[in-house]
Amino acid sequence: IDGFISTASALIASQFSPALKDYLIAAHRSQEKGHGIALDHLGKMPLLDLNMRLGEGTGAVLGMKLAELGVSILNEMATFEEASVSRERERDVP
Repeated sequence: IDGFISTASALIASQFSPALKDYLIAAHRSQEKGHGIALDHLGKMPLLDLNMRLGEGTGAVLGMKLAELGVSILNEMATFEEASVSRERERDVP
């Protein structure tokens, strides 16, 4: 969800179907009055808070890219074992 209008719409829709909240990703926190309050009511923490008030889905575009990058990291990044990274220093860390 992006911006105040789509968040307000999601808030209304969640009143009809509370399970909807589980499928929402808050892209960013807009500077529009009430947006943060609506996100709080949905129980959503936005991916980004960049003081934007641009409209046109700008926050959603940035947020979606961030979500896609996170999925790529989870799916494609090697584990320490796969990358042959030594764990000797972990023993020295308190």
